[in-house]
Amino acid sequence: MGCGQLSTRRNLLPNAACSRPNTLVMQAGVLASLYPGIVARVLARRYLPNMVIQAKAKLVAVVDDDELMRNALHGLLKAAGYSSRVFASAEDFLSSGLQRTTACLIADVRMPGMSGLELFGKLNDDHCGIPTIFITAHGGEKMRMEALRAGAAEFLTKPFDNTVLLQHVRAALET
Repeated sequence: MGCGQLSTRRNLLPNAACSRPNTLVMQAGVLASLYPGIVARVLARRYLPNMVIQAKAKLVAVVDDDELMRNALHGLLKAAGYSSRVFASAEDFLSSGLQRTTACLIADVRMPGMSGLELFGKLNDDHCGIPTIFITAHGGEKMRMEALRAGAAEFLTKPFDNTVLLQHVRAALET
C-alpha cells in the first residue's frame, strides 16, 4: 500500500515513512471517522506524536471549499480532542450564527464567493475577533505578511505539517 492509500480497516495505520505531511492529516481524519471515541484518541496519540490529547470545550471552526481537506481537518481535530464544525464557504459560516462561540477559525484563503481574507475582515469589522489560522495552496510571502499584520494567528501553506497546525490551534485557544 503506497503513501496515502487506504482501503480497509485492517490496513488503515499510517505509513510512518510517508514524506507528505497532509497524508498523515488525511489518514488521522479517516481513523477518527472510522474509530470514534476513545479508539480514535488512542490511534491519534500513537500517530500524532508530541501532542497532548484532551477534551476541549472550545469550538474550532474550519472553513474550506475542498471537502476532503474539510473532512480531514475535522477528523484530525476530533482525534486530538477538539470540538469542531466544518463549513464549505465563508457565507455558510456567517449564516451559522457561531461567530461568537467560535474560539479558533481555520480558513482557506482562496474560495469561491467570499475569500478567507474577506471573511477575516468582516469578522473584525463586526468586532468578532476570532484567532484565525489561514491555510492555502496559493499564498506567497507578501500575502502571508499582510494576513499576519492584519492580526491572523498564523498563515500556513499547503501541504502543512499537522503537528504544526495543532500547535497553532492550541496556542490560539489559549489566548
